[in-house]
Amino acid sequence: MSQSTLFMLLLLAIGIIGRNNSLTIAVIVLLVIQYSGLGKILYPYIQQKGINWGVTIIMIAVLIPIVTGEIGFKQLTEAFRSAYAWIAMISGIAVALIAANGIDLLKTDPHITTALVMGTILAVALFQGVAVGPLIGAGIAYFAIKVVEFFSSF
Repeated sequence: MSQSTLFMLLLLAIGIIGRNNSLTIAVIVLLVIQYSGLGKILYPYIQQKGINWGVTIIMIAVLIPIVTGEIGFKQLTEAFRSAYAWIAMISGIAVALIAANGIDLLKTDPHITTALVMGTILAVALFQGVAVGPLIGAGIAYFAIKVVEFFSSF
């Protein structure tokens, strides 16, 4: 049994013990792809497009209350009368801008990507986190790296 398979089985056990369906399903899907012989074909494509697919699925889920009529213009305009809504909107803008830089970091720096993925796996498995961590984590890492570079230049 290969080292990567053992690692995936460890992650599967962590997902099951931690009762994290997302991690468990992800590991099972990847193992099925690997042992079906489709890994060489599918992995590069999924690795290249997967983050965009995930963001699209999240966006669809977020927009469902609008399409079902649960949220309309009335609720939207009323929400902007709340200080909390403004805080949420500004937070959403900040996170989107920070994460945008993270996508490039994930694509170009394997060392950082490995650390971010491990951090995400730990957060998902042990703390019931949500696996959007690599993207926003990469954005935060990018921002922190730029801050360190800025102060190191003095």
